[in-house]
Amino acid sequence: MLYTTDDVSNDNKLITFTLQIRPLNTFPPNLVLWDSVLPPMKIKDIPSLANKLVIEKIVPAGQTGSNNTLQAGFLYDIENVGHSWHLDTLTSGNTFKSIEFNFH
Repeated sequence: MLYTTDDVSNDNKLITFTLQIRPLNTFPPNLVLWDSVLPPMKIKDIPSLANKLVIEKIVPAGQTGSNNTLQAGFLYDIENVGHSWHLDTLTSGNTFKSIEFNFH
């Protein structure tokens, strides 16, 4: 879930979010199971909690190889500012994980 509770109504910088799921601590380290890039938007257009973006993804069992811990979340780039992320882990045996990102 992606949203903001801050007043960003005057922030016109462009931001691009990438959603990503990958095994944690695997080789090669850049192995990605799934990713998706949202269209660039102005920071002021990040939705409020009431209008949050909800993205659902099913990762079939066995997709993690020998490592059963996944890392999932949001990577983002702000134009002329930099790159950051909000990531969490999902351990083996969990069938559901909700990752909420309140962009500040």
